[in-house]
Amino acid sequence: MNAIISRDALLLAARLALSLLFIIMGWGKLSDYSGAVAYMAQTGAPVPAVAAIVAILAELGIGLALVLGVLVSPLAIALALYTVVTGFIGHHFWTMDGALRYDMMIHFYKNISIAGGLVALAVAGPGRFALRLPTPAVAAR
Repeated sequence: MNAIISRDALLLAARLALSLLFIIMGWGKLSDYSGAVAYMAQTGAPVPAVAAIVAILAELGIGLALVLGVLVSPLAIALALYTVVTGFIGHHFWTMDGALRYDMMIHFYKNISIAGGLVALAVAGPGRFALRLPTPAVAAR
């Protein structure tokens, strides 16, 4: 790529930007687990205590893995699916009225847009600035 900023640097920036929200929100849920459970119950998430654990693992765990560049393609797809599902669970604007409906509609479509960015990252891969997991040696036949 013949550009001022390399493709690898831009992919690192994309990984950081896409992960930031998830890391902040996941850390907040971990730091205030009881508050996270209460929020899950308020949004109508199934089994709020388990939903909070899933959210922490997905947001904080996958968010940090993406920053580090570990298993970027499968984890970005997993986080994209998580983001779409949480949009339907937590931002169901179609059941609301007035300003709340508009606010939740924005959040819902932001989730869809973030999922699109995660899918694009999955397709592009992590770039050069990423930790690589060792690959097992292929046995000779």
